[in-house]
Amino acid sequence: MNSTLVTLKERGFIAQCSDTEALSALMDSGGMTFYVGCDPTGASLHIGHIVPFFAFRHLREAGHCGIALIGGGTARIGDPSGKTEMRKMLSYEQLDSNAASIREQLSRFLGGFDGKTAICANNKDWLAGLNYIDFLRDIGRHFSVNRMLSFEAYKLRMETGLSFIEFNYQLLQSYDFLELYRRYGCRLQIGGDDQWGNIIAGMELIRRVEGKSSHNEETAFALTFPLVTTSDGKKMGKTEKGAIFLDASLTSPYDFFQYWRNTQDADLKRFLLMFTFLPVTECESLCAAGKNPNEAKERLAWELTALIHGKDEADKALSGARAAFGGGAADRSNMPFKKFPASCFEKGCCIIDLFTDAGLCATKSEARRLAQQGGAFLMRADGDFTAIDDVKSLITLDNFINNELILRAGKKHFCRITLE
Repeated sequence: MNSTLVTLKERGFIAQCSDTEALSALMDSGGMTFYVGCDPTGASLHIGHIVPFFAFRHLREAGHCGIALIGGGTARIGDPSGKTEMRKMLSYEQLDSNAASIREQLSRFLGGFDGKTAICANNKDWLAGLNYIDFLRDIGRHFSVNRMLSFEAYKLRMETGLSFIEFNYQLLQSYDFLELYRRYGCRLQIGGDDQWGNIIAGMELIRRVEGKSSHNEETAFALTFPLVTTSDGKKMGKTEKGAIFLDASLTSPYDFFQYWRNTQDADLKRFLLMFTFLPVTECESLCAAGKNPNEAKERLAWELTALIHGKDEADKALSGARAAFGGGAADRSNMPFKKFPASCFEKGCCIIDLFTDAGLCATKSEARRLAQQGGAFLMRADGDFTAIDDVKSLITLDNFINNELILRAGKKHFCRITLE
């Protein structure tokens, strides 16, 4: 097997491949072109989106050319894969704005688009101006409705209702593969395993339109990656506060760091292999029997935060996390913080209002439940925490130590309160 495919398999990326032997031979023969797509349905990617882009970097570093395809055209109708209901329609202006933001995120993560080893394309360029009648005659005639309905993504949606506009999505994604094959000689599409049916349909369209391949030479290939879940079965990247975004304005570098720092022991080695570029031997060493898993979790969190937000932000997040969990006289300057006027505490600030205004709870009712359940804490002078279970408790200036107040919600969420 080709060495890069071995690397991807070793690091846990490969779920399905249309023809491993033939793809391996193609990769051994020299650099080939591949692509991965993402629709700009939001202003930022979240960490569930980035698995294929880690594989993108592995493939690029091995001498292959990657295309990051932003679905400015396909996002106008929405992919039904993995969804129980139709996606919300966004304006074309919003989609264009989202596409620009995502392009910038991908450029940073992938090390820039040089037009040779890494290309960024937008399928709006060839989908937006399509003539519907011509498209049906030239492309639609190659698709079997019965076969389309056999794919898992459509079968699931048939139970809850599949709109006609969504039914067209597979045709458009398949056409993307054909268009990239014609424009760039793209031979491989990679993506999450929920995209298997769409990718296979694109392969078959290329064969039918461009001429069938011989038995020994496939024209195009599909390679999919597992949909990553945590060991307790939860979708990776989802928290009680929502998705973990790559945009620092939506998910702070500290919260991003903390998400990975809180990785469960059972997921640690798998995540180190998939979400860092550390050598396999180092990943295994970090998770070896007898090693402190917290050290490996810190390394995972630092590596990922550095990849997405830069080393300076990773260092700050690490420092803030150590201060939060270490207590005592540690430097807490990099902990998440909020400034409040001193006047808020002169007559006493209700603990419920404080936890809500500090952003540790979304609503006052949530803050009230947190306190009643023993999850609201205030740091003492010795660095330990005291639970505040009286919802009528007032925090005054007397509670401040060295002009700061450290709050903790549950076991993992902190906020440093300072005075203006």
